[in-house]
Amino acid sequence: MTTFQAWKTAARVHTLPAAVVPVVVGSALAQSDGVFRWDVFLYALLAALAIQVAANFANDVSDAHRGADTGERVGPPRMVALGRITARQMWAGVVAALVIAAGAGIALAVIAGPVILAIGGVSVIAMLGYVGGPFPYGYRGFGEVFVFLFFGVVATVGSRYIYDMAAPLPAWLLSIPIGLLAAAILVVNNFRDLDSDRLAGKRTLAVIIGPDKTRTLFVTLVYGAFFLIALFAVLRWTPFPTVFAALIAPYAMGPVRIIYRKSDGPALIRALKMTARLHLWTGLVIAAGVLI
Repeated sequence: MTTFQAWKTAARVHTLPAAVVPVVVGSALAQSDGVFRWDVFLYALLAALAIQVAANFANDVSDAHRGADTGERVGPPRMVALGRITARQMWAGVVAALVIAAGAGIALAVIAGPVILAIGGVSVIAMLGYVGGPFPYGYRGFGEVFVFLFFGVVATVGSRYIYDMAAPLPAWLLSIPIGLLAAAILVVNNFRDLDSDRLAGKRTLAVIIGPDKTRTLFVTLVYGAFFLIALFAVLRWTPFPTVFAALIAPYAMGPVRIIYRKSDGPALIRALKMTARLHLWTGLVIAAGVLI
């Protein structure tokens, strides 16, 4: 494995759409309202991706420090635990990503005011506290709540706010299914790692509630998201064409079948990637529906 491949693996490229989708949906709402700007969109996208990469780097090094990435783990390899990247180098990567995010955030603050800096600061603190600090809430069953809030509500509403300092109702409503699908990605990730996390003392929500309830939670999050998309559109609380995103729901059967029928690592990794793609395509269709 080359150095570039090691850093690419640590960045967990397959998770990055979770950062892109809220920005795209929030920006589509801005375009619909006639306030879209390309410079704002690009700054927001850069900041979101940088924070996501920083979170993935921090997760890699923090898990290695706490002994969570053991030989029993079935997911993708972690670079610090394998010795491909040193802990010091990984923390330097975290800092570099946060510097990029801060630069983009400052540019957005010039346009949209200091509230953006506050949102960014809280997001960074929450990201670093996921598996780090005195109370790593990712180890205490609160990871899904964090993802729902910061990759759903905060990211979507914030991505609309940056254009003209407005946060209309559709942004709040659409942030809910986006957040639910983002949380579903983490649920299937933690379901995959349930046994190794339990052995390592990492009490994710999947470890706390067990495999059967984790499966139920995954189904509830995924299909609950599509139900809300359809409901909000039919009630005309969101642009009606966003209802077409609910038509993607049948594709959720793929990862649902896997987590109910399979337990091997490769199958669950496939389910994780399928859920990430489901989230991405749903977000893109929502954005397209807003623009129609």
